[in-house]
Amino acid sequence: MRVSGLASGIDTESIINDMMRAHRMPLDKITQKKQYLEWQLDDYRSINRDLRQRSDALFDTVIGNSATFNKKNVNISDPNAISINGNNAANDFAGTIQVNQLATQATLQSGQSLDLGKDAGKKTLKELGLAEGSTSITIQVPHSSEAKTVELKENMTLDQAMSAITKQTGAMAFYDAHSGKVALTSKQTGAGNLQVSGDFATKMGIAHDGENGIGQAVAGKNAKFIFNGLETERETNTFNISGFDITLKQVTTQPVTFSSSPDVDSVMESIEKFVDDYNELIGDLNTKVREPKYRSFHPLSSEEKEAMKDREIELWEEKAKSGTLRNDPTLTNMLAGMRTAMTSSVTIGEGENKRTISLRDIGITPSKAYLENGKLEIDKDKLREAIQQDPSAVRELFAQPKAQSENGKGGIAVQYREAMDNARTTISQRAGTAGAGVDSFTLGRSLKTMNQQIERFEERLQATEERYWRQFTAMERAIQKANEQSAQLMNSLGGM
Repeated sequence: MRVSGLASGIDTESIINDMMRAHRMPLDKITQKKQYLEWQLDDYRSINRDLRQRSDALFDTVIGNSATFNKKNVNISDPNAISINGNNAANDFAGTIQVNQLATQATLQSGQSLDLGKDAGKKTLKELGLAEGSTSITIQVPHSSEAKTVELKENMTLDQAMSAITKQTGAMAFYDAHSGKVALTSKQTGAGNLQVSGDFATKMGIAHDGENGIGQAVAGKNAKFIFNGLETERETNTFNISGFDITLKQVTTQPVTFSSSPDVDSVMESIEKFVDDYNELIGDLNTKVREPKYRSFHPLSSEEKEAMKDREIELWEEKAKSGTLRNDPTLTNMLAGMRTAMTSSVTIGEGENKRTISLRDIGITPSKAYLENGKLEIDKDKLREAIQQDPSAVRELFAQPKAQSENGKGGIAVQYREAMDNARTTISQRAGTAGAGVDSFTLGRSLKTMNQQIERFEERLQATEERYWRQFTAMERAIQKANEQSAQLMNSLGGM
């Protein structure tokens, strides 16, 4: 039991609190350091998330997507007859196409009306007399080496049976109530007939072996065309030749001419976005490594926050959080690596055509302004000219794979991404990732040690406070006992 100044009149609780405040000062220092490390951890992880997003986007749009630099403008004399997409072609192209025949799908329908009634689709196969227990149909579509068999139950409706055939085979099936016939259509185009067998096929009037049968069959056809004088054919109306996609739309009576040229505006837009993203990252990182550190602004304790207004706390912590990554070696090394990548040269071509090229050659140079800290500037006229003259060289400058590069470093964007990924690895070793165990990264181990120190310190503080209370309580009891003895003595003297 704690006795607080009843006998002595002393404000024991205030005295002990003041004494404990002095004892808590070392603990406050540890707590403040822990808070600062947690702020630093958050800043590291925020940068790492940003680097990952930028690295993934860089691969998707520049390094791993050749279409970024291969985009073409295609001119076609008759766009109604054919369409061409050249975004996967490394080089420009030109030529003629004459369409003699479009690819069609094989079809098959009942030889005559089944007379099942208008509501036949909602009735079961058993009600329609098409199945007892179960029945089946086997379908093989043109250009397929495997026939598909579908088992149909008597309690399935005719519509359900048609849906099952469509889902499980290479043919679309439906029952037309108006004509009373079942129709099958191959999902893919190409020469050949549908081959259909089975008890259900016979009852529906669509059995056919590819040459003969009770159903009415129309064979599918291949697309036939003349490409730059070469007469050839394909199973579909959409196909790829030399990296560009061609779609045949209608038969022509004369050749359709086509030609391509680089889509300069689109390529420039992609490169400008690359430079803007780089400049933004450079700016963000330089802000972090040069952010001032206000050593007189420490993390606030709970007692200090209670004595301040919300706005005062906000302004104070803004200063206290500043400079957590000032002159951080990981970030400064990454900045140096990125700047090196942007000023490096890439070897392209082979033999007599072998040469080196850099960003400067296509009009992209570091800013001369010292305060820009390595940001890039674009001479748009020079960049446009470089893309028009040799889009392949521009692509190689940015996206050349490491395995194909002479120095083993790859293109500018490849080196830039590697600098980011290396920094991400180092940051993860220091700050970990969300959900990582505290023992797996440096700051986590430091925070764990501090938590253990805080726990031990709090135990000592609790023991110290209890000791003070025991001492003051003993003092109060002694004073109380002395007062009682004094009172008894006074009573004895007064009674004499």
